[in-house]
Formats: sequence, C-alpha cells, structure tokens
Amino acid sequence: MRKQSSAIAHRSPLLPHQPARPPSGLGWGLLGVVAFSFTIPFTRVATRDGLSPLFVGSGRAVVAAALAAIALAMTRQCRPSSGQWLRLAVVAGGIVVGFPLLTSYALTQSPASHGAVVIGLLPAATAVMAVLHGTERVPARFWLSAALGAAAVVAFAALHNGGLGSLHWADLLLFGAVLAAAVGYAEGGLLARELGSWQTVSWALLLAAPLMLVLTSVAVAQEPPQGTAVQWWAFTYLSVVSMYLGFFAWYRGLAIGPMTTVSQVQLVQPVLSIAWAMLLLSEQLTWTTAVGGLVVILCARTAVRTRLNTRSS
Repeated sequence: MRKQSSAIAHRSPLLPHQPARPPSGLGWGLLGVVAFSFTIPFTRVATRDGLSPLFVGSGRAVVAAALAAIALAMTRQCRPSSGQWLRLAVVAGGIVVGFPLLTSYALTQSPASHGAVVIGLLPAATAVMAVLHGTERVPARFWLSAALGAAAVVAFAALHNGGLGSLHWADLLLFGAVLAAAVGYAEGGLLARELGSWQTVSWALLLAAPLMLVLTSVAVAQEPPQGTAVQWWAFTYLSVVSMYLGFFAWYRGLAIGPMTTVSQVQLVQPVLSIAWAMLLLSEQLTWTTAVGGLVVILCARTAVRTRLNTRSS
C-alpha cells in the first residue's frame, strides 16, 4: 500500500509581475495650488486703498523669514552647501523677491480676476523651465495641451482687459511675475529633492531676509502702514500661508514630480482665484470668465492625463 505524502503543496501559478506605478506629486501640488489661489485676491485686498505695495511685497517675506528661522532652529537643520546656496539665491529671487513685489504693484491697477488669469501662464512657464533644466522629457502631446492652456489664459486675460491693444504696464509686471515664479518653482522643486520641501523655502527666505528687511524699512519710512482689520488679515495670510506654508505642499509635489505634470495643476488656480475675488471683492462673473475657466480646467486635465499616461507606459 502506497502512502501519499501530505507535504505536497498545491500552489497556484504566480501572477505576472506588474511594476508599481511611480508615485505622483499631484495631490501635494493641488494642496499648494489651493493655498496659493488666495494670493491674488488677498494682495488686491491689502493694497487697495490700504497698505503700500512695497510694504505688502517685502513685509510678508520678513514675517515668513521669522517663522522660517524659528522652524530651522528648532529642528537643527544642517546648512546647505555652497553650491546649494547659489541655487537658493535663484529660488529667493523668484519667489521671495520677484513674484511678491511685482504682483503687489500690478494689483494696485489691475482687478484681481485679471491678475489671476495672467498668472495662469505659470504652468506652461514652469514646465518650460523644468525642461530647460534637462530634468524631464515630455511628449509633443503634452506641449500641445500646455500651449492650449497658456493660449486660453492669454485670450482670457485679453478679453477681460478689453482686447490686446489695451494691455498696460501692470500686465508687464504680471508677466514678469510669472517668469520670476517659474524660475523659482523649477529650481526650488529640484532643491527640495535634496534639502526637503519646507527646508528649501525656509533657507530661501532667510537668504533674502536682509534685503526684504531693508525694503520693508523703506516702505515704513515712506508711508507708515495703515489699514483696516480686513487688510491686516489679508497681509497675515500672505505672510504665513502664501509666502511660507503653501510652499511646504507645493515644493513637495514638485519634488515627487513629475514636475511638468504637477505644474499643470496650477491651471485651475485662476479659476479658484476668480471665485475668491467674487466672494471677497464682489467682482462680477461674466460669460467670458465662465467659458474661459471651463477651457482652462479642461486643458489642465488633458495635460495631466497625457503626462501620467506617458510616464506609466
């Protein structure tokens, strides 16, 4: 009589190995965009018949730098290397000096809704900077989607301003702000992979603090800050969230990447900013705003899906 071994195990065939999908920073990027979407309306609130644009643009960086110094000291962060300090100077020039000052002056003349749609050029500009850094390659379909989104934003801004022929110096300041932020975003996203997201913005703020403190002192000497409670609350948000906490999520999203994809999430920022402008500043919603906002969202969705599909294939 033969005995059958009970040790024989019947194993089901192994499933074919499927590589895990690379992580995406879209969630963190979207959180940062929501935080930044209040920047344009609150800048308009703070500078409209209230605080001076120089004080708003520089003072918020001084407050944020103080918070950054406390955070860095409490966590005993290692100092960046000499090469990283140079790159941090680029980040500081873009997001600490350039963008806040240029938008503060521009929004003394332009409505928040107009400024919001011009800033909507940031996704395309950030993607260009990321590619110029040589960190990512993107397919032609991505560039088509990004170009359509940028074109929609430009057309949207022109219609809001009465046509291309009526663009004025405030628009040039806004376009300059876009360029400054794009450079700061791209370089900051790369540095965040080495230093960390909140560490990158913290060191950049500290690096720019002496200059921004001088500019703030000049602003106070020229025109002592006087504003309503609402304007001071707007300034507080710009200092704590727009200038500091928002970058925790935004740089983390860019660091996880892909940067060209995460940057396109910002195409929904002008739509959110216009919604806040309607609620906070009583700006009217026109048909051009509604149609333009829909086109912007569709372009953002197409660009993101195109980049993700390419990455996972």
